[in-house]
Amino acid sequence: MTQMVVATHGLTKSYGKVRALDDVSLEIPHGEIYGLVGQNGAGKTTLIRLLTGLARPSSGSLELFGSSGAAANRQRPRIGALIEAPVLSMDLTARQNLEALRIQRGLAGRQWVDEALEQVGLEGAGSKKARQFSLGMRQRLGLAVALLGRPELLILDEPVNGLDPTGMARIREELVRRAQQEGTTILLSSHLLAELDLFATRYGFIHQGRLVRQLTARELHDQCRRSLRIGVDDAARAATVLEEELRVTGYRITDGHQLLLDSHLDEAATINSALVRAGVQVHQLEVRGASLEDYFSDLVKGA
Repeated sequence: MTQMVVATHGLTKSYGKVRALDDVSLEIPHGEIYGLVGQNGAGKTTLIRLLTGLARPSSGSLELFGSSGAAANRQRPRIGALIEAPVLSMDLTARQNLEALRIQRGLAGRQWVDEALEQVGLEGAGSKKARQFSLGMRQRLGLAVALLGRPELLILDEPVNGLDPTGMARIREELVRRAQQEGTTILLSSHLLAELDLFATRYGFIHQGRLVRQLTARELHDQCRRSLRIGVDDAARAATVLEEELRVTGYRITDGHQLLLDSHLDEAATINSALVRAGVQVHQLEVRGASLEDYFSDLVKGA
């Protein structure tokens, strides 16, 4: 049985009358790269703050490495995290920032600092003060802080924010290497779906504080394959026509006015005629594959 490194059950966080996170239950198996996808303000950072102990849930529970409650708190030294923006001492050099954290975490040997700098491409900038770094270099240093000591669980909030394409590729390759070779479990939030698609193995889509869908990368790609998109004025009536007259059952309603069919792609004219005869107004009828952005947009509309 696969170990769940992260598991939440009905996790909820409220600030006054506002629910930033609403009844979220998710699971992240060992060694997975889990992409948490959502719009700004969807609840991604709130969830990450709860997992890292920077906030307390209003209700629900969470487990880390199979432990809950006070026992989960004792698992947090096994976590490396970068949340929102890196927290750095600007008057210290990159190496001094990492050295201070190495000592704080009880990591023996300065090789940990050298390794972290090399993994993010800052091996030649260790003696430079953090205040002299560009936005992208500060982001790399924040990632080096998260990677320090080879944590078993990495939690990264928009990790490639401010990085150039070369830096993004380097970080991506390092994360994939850690997951595949060292069994590191990785949770990262991002709005860059095309970037996540290059290496995430599992996804969670969050909208207005609620987890609206969890699926593997393979399941996501299957759902983004070519489909017949039908835009109508009445999706419920259209669905009845598809089922009762045409015996079509493999469809999804993405919002109140659009249906997606994974089969019968070559029968668009027949479907159109049946819908029109039943009094359904058809304003869109096309066959195309969905991008990840399309999929997320449809999911949000449905939610």
